Amino acid sequence: MAKKLVIVESPAKAKTIEKFLGRGFEVRASMGHIVDLPKKGLGVNTRKDFAPKYEVIENKDKLINELKAASSKADEVYLAPDPDREGEFIAWSLKNVLGLNNPHRAVFHEITKRAVQDAIAHPRLINEDLFNAQQARRVLDRLVGYKISPLLWRRIQSGTSAGRVQSVALRLICDREAEIQAFVPEEYWSITATLSKQQQAERFDAVLISRVKDMGTPGDESGEDGEGDATPGKGTRKGRIKISSKEEADAVLAELQGATYTVLKYEEREQRRQPYLPYTTSTMQQDASVRLYFKPKKTMSVAQQLYEGIELGERGHQGLITYMRTDSTRISEEAQKMVKDFIHDEFGQEYVGPGRTGKAKATTQDAHEAIRPTDVSLTPQSVKAYLTNDQFKLYDLIWKRFVASFMAPAVFDTVRVDIQAQQYVFRANGSNLKFPGFYRVWPREEDEKLLPKMAVNETLDMHKLKPEQHFTQPPPRYTEASLIKELEERGIGRPSTYVPIISTIQDRGYVEQEQRRFMPTWLGITVNEVMNKHFPDIVDTGFTAEMEHKLDEVEEGRRAWTEFLRDFYEGFKVTMEKAEAEMDRVQKPVEELDEKCPECGRNLVIRTGRFGRFISCSGFPECRYGRSFVNKTGAHCPRCGGDLVERKTRTKKRIFYGCNNYPACDFAIWEKPVPELCPNCGGLMVLPKGAQKPVCYQEVIVPQQGEQEAPVQEGETSTKKRRSTSRKATAKENGDASKASKTRKKATTKASSTAKRTKASAAKSGTATRKKTTTAKSKS
Repeated sequence: MAKKLVIVESPAKAKTIEKFLGRGFEVRASMGHIVDLPKKGLGVNTRKDFAPKYEVIENKDKLINELKAASSKADEVYLAPDPDREGEFIAWSLKNVLGLNNPHRAVFHEITKRAVQDAIAHPRLINEDLFNAQQARRVLDRLVGYKISPLLWRRIQSGTSAGRVQSVALRLICDREAEIQAFVPEEYWSITATLSKQQQAERFDAVLISRVKDMGTPGDESGEDGEGDATPGKGTRKGRIKISSKEEADAVLAELQGATYTVLKYEEREQRRQPYLPYTTSTMQQDASVRLYFKPKKTMSVAQQLYEGIELGERGHQGLITYMRTDSTRISEEAQKMVKDFIHDEFGQEYVGPGRTGKAKATTQDAHEAIRPTDVSLTPQSVKAYLTNDQFKLYDLIWKRFVASFMAPAVFDTVRVDIQAQQYVFRANGSNLKFPGFYRVWPREEDEKLLPKMAVNETLDMHKLKPEQHFTQPPPRYTEASLIKELEERGIGRPSTYVPIISTIQDRGYVEQEQRRFMPTWLGITVNEVMNKHFPDIVDTGFTAEMEHKLDEVEEGRRAWTEFLRDFYEGFKVTMEKAEAEMDRVQKPVEELDEKCPECGRNLVIRTGRFGRFISCSGFPECRYGRSFVNKTGAHCPRCGGDLVERKTRTKKRIFYGCNNYPACDFAIWEKPVPELCPNCGGLMVLPKGAQKPVCYQEVIVPQQGEQEAPVQEGETSTKKRRSTSRKATAKENGDASKASKTRKKATTKASSTAKRTKASAAKSGTATRKKTTTAKSKS
């Protein structure tokens, strides 16, 4: 019988820790939270110091009884949930629900044998301040959500909601969209000269930057390592030439006819590039999004697996990274010594750097270390055989970032050349990597541009002058990564809240993603306008950041949690009463189509429902005709010439593009097609993931053959037909799909026969519908 009981959050973590502690310990999991505020009702008594009414979470009674029985038999109980506010709340809940007297609170930031045994050997009491900070956040969010959301339901649309932080995130997206819509592009031109040393084949480009008489203007020499940017929207420097039209560009080109190109200035210097800081939650999510195309939710899920532990063969079960919810770049002295020794042994002493840890911001809690490998000697390649593909990719990123942060700076030899032609000055920049430093580990994305040695007054050969038209660009829409970065920089939210924020605004239908960038929907814009008008404090970034700061004060014991809530609620209650009286009901716009209803002849309209946009008759409810809404891409199917439309997979809701003649044609691709045709072969052009310019589909699909399965078209039906589909028909379709998956030839035959049956059925009933069919493709 176990004498000591340890309670953690997850079964995976329990399995790992039990192996570390050995005999005499029993480790069980609480499966996350065991109590919460009730699903229905406010659950907070605002008249009695905001006393929360916690309830046991549904289906947790059996688990709680098992934990009670285990704790009653144990001599000592250790509560070991995650080392943050939420973990402290779970520990407090376990103590109260299980009726524990003086349980130990064990805290570890990495799941390694040394860290776990040390935490058990040196436990502490439950931190009431940490618990109260989490309780205050939970109550605060409940007050905002449960007071404002019902009002939005009644005045805008059912299913809408407001949240203390989600509403601020939505405002950032809407404000950015307003900037984009109001942006007026400005035209500007650049002129590039392709040059070489006299009678030499090696060529390089130089960009027109100024007139000779304007060179040496104060401020012109500062920080110019780029290629001379005359973009009006990017802060044109005094002395920089600005060409605003084709006529001005032509006039400059005319003056340069027959000009001699002479080296005016040649500068060489050494430049050091410092390594990046170790990962915080925010920077890890941003990098995983940009480099791995992981959504923040996926990043945190995979990081949780790496933290809780992986079976490593003879090494046994071990956590590979430290705790993944942190806003600190701090690294322990022990870990610093280990990584420096590793770098010395692997690369040599010259590669060992002092290590980079940034200054803590005012909003940084600094409760945990930065995210790092628990054992730097466990290189990504040495554990690759034990990891899934996603686990390996993320671990590889974390390991490289950590090791690189303690390596020496990279050293470059940089060259800048100013070249005179008539009254104009062109500039060329080049660099050569002299010492790789941290780039021995961290991937380097920049293209190295080398310039030949030149002397002042040396004459160069000019091969080509290229004028190019440009337009200033509006600020880009937020991606998941850039939104997280913006929230962090403004002090909004904390490491544990970024994923719920981004998930909520998408789940509520407030934003959509196009090319991985957020665009607000009508509903999102409407909710934001209403919140700005009636609840300006709730959506104010400064106010929200200040609330986060006050919650930190509660955690540090410098402010009582009830006082914090009282200060907030007094003003909020007045604002709420005013909004109840003044907020008008918003009518949803109906977009009319240039198409008649096939059943009654009235106009068809686009409506927004619980599951998104759909087409229905304007005569609803008298006429109940309806069908799915599809977004046409403007491109045509390369097989049959039909329209390629946007679709979503049934389970994960991933966007793909398929032929609207399905099931007669089952062509489908992941890449977004564009209306333009390939200039070389006249075929389909697509935008690959992360690309800015379209490429020929053949260039994309050939390298990908065998790497991932093509998306599978799934049939769709009208709203009326969908409701009446029988289980028998569904079973038959699934059986057809199973048979069809044997070979690609059979799949095509099945699709054709299904199309014939569908047409025959439509002819009998008079209403064309599409049967639900799942066509599985085998690997060719």
